[in-house]
Amino acid sequence: MRDDYLKFELRDTDASMANALRRVMIAEVPTVAIDLVEIEVNSSVLNDEFIAHRLGLIPLTSERAMAMRFSRDCDACDGDGQCEHCSVEFHLRARCVGDQTLDVTSKDLLSSDHTVVPVDFSDSPAGDDNRGIIIVKLRKGQELRLRAIARKGIGKDHAKWSPAATVTFMYEPEIHINEDMMETLTPEQKKEWVESSPTKVFDIDPNTHQSEVVFSVAHLPDKTFGKKFPRSYRLELIVVVVVDPEAYTYDDEVIKKAEAMGKPGLVEIYPKEDSFIFTVESTGAIKASQLVLNAIEVLKAKLDAVRLAEDAVDADDFGELGAHMRGG
Repeated sequence: MRDDYLKFELRDTDASMANALRRVMIAEVPTVAIDLVEIEVNSSVLNDEFIAHRLGLIPLTSERAMAMRFSRDCDACDGDGQCEHCSVEFHLRARCVGDQTLDVTSKDLLSSDHTVVPVDFSDSPAGDDNRGIIIVKLRKGQELRLRAIARKGIGKDHAKWSPAATVTFMYEPEIHINEDMMETLTPEQKKEWVESSPTKVFDIDPNTHQSEVVFSVAHLPDKTFGKKFPRSYRLELIVVVVVDPEAYTYDDEVIKKAEAMGKPGLVEIYPKEDSFIFTVESTGAIKASQLVLNAIEVLKAKLDAVRLAEDAVDADDFGELGAHMRGG
């Protein structure tokens, strides 16, 4: 688990619930994003619409998005989305006065709320500086001044509100190695079979890879083997083990390799129907762990709404609501 990455297991359920959770994380967990831009001055090479679009895609810290109001439901500002309960105001003023090109970045956006600011990627391993996300580049004499309003929204309305960069899940694999058949392979064949997997699912047990078993036949009379055989032997043991079953991608390469070696059934791999491995990557708007928790809360609310609707229909079987729900 990291701030922007999470891997977890979901068990004792089916694919419908796993997919529902995935879709809610992508499309229905709310965040805050710039939704209205008023350009005062723009003498850059990019037109107003282009800059507004780029501003909308800048991820903003959205830890308090769940508690904010949707602008369409806000009664404090009559739904125009310009009050402290449903929006955050940003200002940007930049002018290039030198001969060097000026990079206007997300760090130049000044927020009216310190809890909602552009995501800082300076601590990211991939980041090589602290410049922020580039919005536009200005040459000498060019200027950009604007005011922007950020509002709460969900990815179903626009991708800029989606807090997830990617959310995937796969069935947890169950892997069984036929130990008796594996022992019929030579050490070279075992290593070749292990290396046939594109991901590191299997490996040689380090406790046995370098070990040697020494056994002696000194107690046996020479005539047992004849004079051609030594009285002691060294045998290298190589044991193949499963080191990371979650790394398996259902590519079937190890199964094909076993069949090519004339050992079908060397390994059996099948998915667990009630166990899933999730991988969640966040845009940075909220932490990946918080994204999962928020998705669970949203999913619970949706299920509660369905249950309440069913109860209302049952209580009004012959009324107008019941007829409407039945399509009458």
